[in-house]
Amino acid sequence: MRPTLKCLSIAVAAMAASPGLAQEQVAEAIGTGMGMVIGLTIAIVVGAIVGWLASLIVKGSGSGLLTDILIGIGGSILASFLFPAIGLTFGGSPIAAILSPLLGAIILLLVIKLVRR
Repeated sequence: MRPTLKCLSIAVAAMAASPGLAQEQVAEAIGTGMGMVIGLTIAIVVGAIVGWLASLIVKGSGSGLLTDILIGIGGSILASFLFPAIGLTFGGSPIAAILSPLLGAIILLLVIKLVRR
């Protein structure tokens, strides 16, 4: 077989196999998208719980559900950067998974209260 015909037959074989490959890529993209939606939903739920708990601890800072969610998510982000930077770790227990963002949300609420004054 001449090299040109061999390349052409390889290209035809690759084109014939591409619909299956395309379906796999689409399925992977959908799976990634669903993972992001689930992760965002979990972040909102945990943010709401953490924000609500922080607003109970810091008296007089209850500002509604949306603000509690944003404070909880912001506190989680703050805790994920601040605590490792100062060398503070909480371990991998489920209690630590709530304690770290809760402390971050409390710090964020206290800073917001100071700024509002």
